[in-house]
Amino acid sequence: MNGLATGLALFDLDGTLVDSAPDIADAVDVALTACGHAPIGEGAVRNYIGNGAQRLLHCALTGARDGEAEPALHAQAYAEFVAAYQTRLFVRTRIFAGVVDVLAMLASRGWLLGCITNKPQRFTRPLLQAAELEQYFGIVLSGDSLATKKPDPEPILHAAALLQVPLARVVMVGDSSADLDAARNAGVAAIAVSYGYAGGTDLTCYGVPVIADLRALLPLLHNRAGIRASA
Repeated sequence: MNGLATGLALFDLDGTLVDSAPDIADAVDVALTACGHAPIGEGAVRNYIGNGAQRLLHCALTGARDGEAEPALHAQAYAEFVAAYQTRLFVRTRIFAGVVDVLAMLASRGWLLGCITNKPQRFTRPLLQAAELEQYFGIVLSGDSLATKKPDPEPILHAAALLQVPLARVVMVGDSSADLDAARNAGVAAIAVSYGYAGGTDLTCYGVPVIADLRALLPLLHNRAGIRASA
């Protein structure tokens, strides 16, 4: 393990650090309109965020979380979405309350920090830079950085190995089942935030702490007995 690190705290991006749904929804509606579909609005898009932009467009086109759109239509919609979203990454997106303070405090206490998101690379770093959050992270992994993404454990295992932190001292912080399943699959502790994009999933069923404000993370990490790997 890195001898200077208290531990490794890994954070999801959308719905955990930033409320990006407004800008994502605007881009989705532009894409749908360009493909001859009716816009679905921010409320619906919030329920579909979490598994990457490709899956988001399948959901938006079919109206179902497990829907599969016709390939040519999906390809067109995704191309329109990419063109629209890359021009509005941080227009209506906002950083959640307490995020900057928590990241700065953890860094000052010797924690290594990472961002693990299913968002494509082409959007991740530009958004982190626009939000002035990139500086806090020793590693940033996007949905297409590796061969697999959350809920697969590979991104968490890769980050821990690269930063030389034992899994027993790693915690994943996120807002969705993808985050908590990834933590469970990797055998690391997890903490859920209740204010993000859970898509109707009851996060309390994972048996991990669920917090309504990221600032509540600090006492949990200070008292490591408060975080345990979920069964």
